[in-house]
Amino acid sequence: MFSRNEGSLDRVLRVIVGLALLAGYFVFPDAAYRWAFLIGVVPLVTGLVGPCPLYSILGINTCGLRR
Repeated sequence: MFSRNEGSLDRVLRVIVGLALLAGYFVFPDAAYRWAFLIGVVPLVTGLVGPCPLYSILGINTCGLRR
């Protein structure tokens, strides 16, 4: 499907940001825009899986491997 286009540091940062945003969803239950924290699912999933569809569209590759 998609080839891996994220480097190790990029993936780690995405997982950290994704988890932080999802934690905000539970930490701030009375926030007016609490649902906005759910955007953290996107960086979390792309960080865990490897390929980023937006990187593919823009032609960005932070992965050190060349295929």
